[in-house]
Amino acid sequence: MTDPKTFYRRLDYLLAAIRIEPSQGDLIPHVMRLLESTFSEQLHIANGRIYEQRGESFFLVYPKNPPAAWKTLLPMQSTVIRLAAKHRSYIYDDPALSAEFYKQRQARPHVTAIWVHNQDQSWLLIFELTKSWEREEISLFSNAVRTSLNYRLFTDIIGGSLRQAVEIQKSLLPKRALEVDGYDIYGHSQPAELVGGDFYDYNDYQDGAFSISIGDASGHGIPAALLVRDVVIGLRMGLARDMRLVYTLQKLNTVIQRSTYSTNFVSLFIGEVEADGHLFFVNAGHPGPILLTSDGVQELSATGITLGFLPDIKLGRSHAMLPPDSVLVMFTDGIIEREDENEEQYGTQRLIDLVNKIREKPAKEISEAIFSDVFNFAHSTAWEDDATIVVVKRLGDQSRGGPSS
Repeated sequence: MTDPKTFYRRLDYLLAAIRIEPSQGDLIPHVMRLLESTFSEQLHIANGRIYEQRGESFFLVYPKNPPAAWKTLLPMQSTVIRLAAKHRSYIYDDPALSAEFYKQRQARPHVTAIWVHNQDQSWLLIFELTKSWEREEISLFSNAVRTSLNYRLFTDIIGGSLRQAVEIQKSLLPKRALEVDGYDIYGHSQPAELVGGDFYDYNDYQDGAFSISIGDASGHGIPAALLVRDVVIGLRMGLARDMRLVYTLQKLNTVIQRSTYSTNFVSLFIGEVEADGHLFFVNAGHPGPILLTSDGVQELSATGITLGFLPDIKLGRSHAMLPPDSVLVMFTDGIIEREDENEEQYGTQRLIDLVNKIREKPAKEISEAIFSDVFNFAHSTAWEDDATIVVVKRLGDQSRGGPSS
């Protein structure tokens, strides 16, 4: 058994290299060379090879001058390929199966396979397992490499479009605060990466009423951002057609279920606010917004499950009242789940206590104060999760006439 600390340190180095090192157009062989040079002795792996799918077979493409005993073609319908396709990483410790990778069926070393793919191609990375190999180590190694390499292949497809993805996501977020007579509204989103999975949106009904939404797609980065695009566009189309909240979210659930991206769960809160303060909302598995009034604090809890888990979901609609001088704070879990050095979370109660102290301030200042307090709570370390805040204040009679500046 290898030293765990050494193993994890080398594994972290390798995964980082897969994510960021240039490959000069030969990413898969480049990774194979890294794997062999880094882990051959520690994990007892040897004789790495790469098979590339071409039509209905996998052809040996690495190394360029393989030993004569290795098979250069593996049919898609062969047992070894079907097992790799099903499990995505597989250890062939049955001699009858490991022999399938060789031209002559005789005693052969055990073999492990790692299946990687992008939208158009698949590859099989094969290693022989030499004496003293450990199943737990090989399984961890295979799955970690597969996950990182698949993500790298996905981002390589995006390529130079990353900056374009950033601009697309920025275009989906509101460019300015919504101005509604009698209300002060402000939102801000802080992605953990260049693009993220958090979003918020407004819809002005032009009669003193408006809708407001906030959501969080699972994960972050490009896959989450692509799903956010679909959700925001779907919301805008549904609300523009005067569809009911529940029906709109059920249609969105179908869109998310059909998503081909690696992230496919979205928590979402959406509410429609009438001019007199009546708030009708649907909360699909999102952290409950907090409503602070002179009577206390109310949490607008979930009325259904997160979108994307099941093909058919039941969502309820609930109601709350925003009296004059009340403050509604909507947020994503990147706010309340941010941790300090002791792994203690910021939590909802700290958020409530802070907002109670500053509730008289304009919505923008409340939002900025929350972000500052949460950021400092973790000693100003980088954001590990996307974080979003939307503040809605219903102004008192003396303050009516427009939002705060």
